[in-house]
Amino acid sequence: MSSAIRGPTGEPTPPPGPTPESRERRFALLLLAPALLLLLATTTAPLVYLGWTSLQRLDMSMPWLAGFAGLANYARMGEDPRFWNSLWLTLIYTGTTVALQIVIGLTLALMVLQVPRGQAALRIAAILPIVLAPVVVGLFWRTLVLAPEVGLVDLVTRSLGLGSHNWLGDPQLALISVIAIHTWQWTPFAFLVLLATLASLPTDIYEAARLDRARPWQRFVYLTLPLIRPAIVMVVIIRMMTALSAFAAIYAATGGGPGSATEILNLYAYRTSFNELNLGYGASLAMVLLAITLAISYLMFRLRRAR
Repeated sequence: MSSAIRGPTGEPTPPPGPTPESRERRFALLLLAPALLLLLATTTAPLVYLGWTSLQRLDMSMPWLAGFAGLANYARMGEDPRFWNSLWLTLIYTGTTVALQIVIGLTLALMVLQVPRGQAALRIAAILPIVLAPVVVGLFWRTLVLAPEVGLVDLVTRSLGLGSHNWLGDPQLALISVIAIHTWQWTPFAFLVLLATLASLPTDIYEAARLDRARPWQRFVYLTLPLIRPAIVMVVIIRMMTALSAFAAIYAATGGGPGSATEILNLYAYRTSFNELNLGYGASLAMVLLAITLAISYLMFRLRRAR
């Protein structure tokens, strides 16, 4: 008969060597290792290189001045009116588009819930703008929707007696136009998420509220909004991160123009790096945009866990 090894208390001790739990952890790490290495190679390494480039004086139009600049590129932003203009446009663009997506998406979700039939068709139709590439969306709005004289919006305004407008060429209208483009493409995302959240809410609390003679607006404010708050915050986080890094649709529609009317921070970093060939300053602009995105995301996640 084989006898187990017993400790000082007389209880059997486990055999030496790795336990089954440790072997499972090692196997899991082995499976994750290729994906982690690929993630490091495609995201972390470029970010480290971007941070290092932002500390360099790297202007391809004057390569003889290349060298380590320290924080000079970041200090230059304080005296750069174009940077402050692009930062202000980024905040306006992000805040407006996200607010419109939440308000319009929630309104549409509440309306669709009242339609007993045809919800599947509406959901399929809502997916179509999302699956389009941003470049395609920008070109679609530039050539068919906002084109002067022949665009759909111009046809409507002229039929209403409001005249024709250069929607993408007028500095006063260009920013409104790109906000409309981004809102049109990504409102369906907020709509689908909020519709699924609303459809999963328990009905018994609403029946109790009706028995207590709560009005529709009271049920919406005191029941619906608190219950869907986590979904709203998550949509805000996702959409805000996308809006802060928006590029393709605006570039295809206006190129950041006219002038700098739609030059958000991401486009300013691109123009500085690849049009003006000032790679060091462009990298520092990109790092500032990254820091803003991370800070806002952190604050939004804290807000989501606040209650």
